[in-house]
Amino acid sequence: MLDGGIVPKIPGVTVRQVQPLIGAEIGGIDIADAGDAEIDLIHKALLRYKVVFFRNQSLTRTQHVAFGRRFGELEVHPLSAHADHPEMLVLDSIGGLKEGRHAPAADFWHSDTTFRDTPSASSVLLAYKIPPLGGDTLWCNAAAVYAGLDDELKARIETLNAVHTGLAAFGHHLDTEEKRAAFLERHPPQSHPVVRIHPETGERLLYVNSGFTTRILDVSEEESDALLTRLFDEVKRPEYQVRFRWEVGSIAFWDNRSTQHYGVADYVGSRHLERVTVVGDCPVGPTGGM
Repeated sequence: MLDGGIVPKIPGVTVRQVQPLIGAEIGGIDIADAGDAEIDLIHKALLRYKVVFFRNQSLTRTQHVAFGRRFGELEVHPLSAHADHPEMLVLDSIGGLKEGRHAPAADFWHSDTTFRDTPSASSVLLAYKIPPLGGDTLWCNAAAVYAGLDDELKARIETLNAVHTGLAAFGHHLDTEEKRAAFLERHPPQSHPVVRIHPETGERLLYVNSGFTTRILDVSEEESDALLTRLFDEVKRPEYQVRFRWEVGSIAFWDNRSTQHYGVADYVGSRHLERVTVVGDCPVGPTGGM
């Protein structure tokens, strides 16, 4: 099940689907010098395949930021920003699996910044340094996850909303009450529809994630826990996923509205990636509710 329309063809440019339900690798485009026709192809491929990959790209940070801006206004992440390019989020971690601890990575299924009133639309992540083994990232197709639910469950969640908070994932970075209070003042918990309508494709998407969603509203706590557990488990199904093996110079560009992702913390050594993210809009549900 792939939607998003027809991807145009350009001589010398290849778009190779890599999994049945999500992901494509695009070849023959130099990201630093992409023309309008190539940007249009990338945008349409992103809508159709949810995440697209590029290899052997060599970008300056200025070019990375400029490429992201071809797709919209860029956001500044609430916890971290590059000193020279505030729109850039640096993901620099040291894995220590041999020492019996996980690497400090995003090793949970999530959509970026759903704790905001306008969560991220899409992200462009470039690899600078990769460990010799491990450190892959997985994405899942949230439209396919929703489509795979039984009719009774679809009907149950159709009009429900859920609470999203950044404290669920970032609380360990906020080690004092003052820091937590300051974060919540800037980013109070948000309510978003459990089923989101994609603003460009019209697809229904499952829009709860284990990173930031803590409660479904207007149901008992017991039912909320049961529904979230069931929905989070559906995201884990391999049928809905693609796994990407990073190389230096690789880029992953994903639609944050229609995907969730998971950074696998199975590596030893250094892993350095940098990301720019396009500002999104307020999620809307099937009945028009936000």
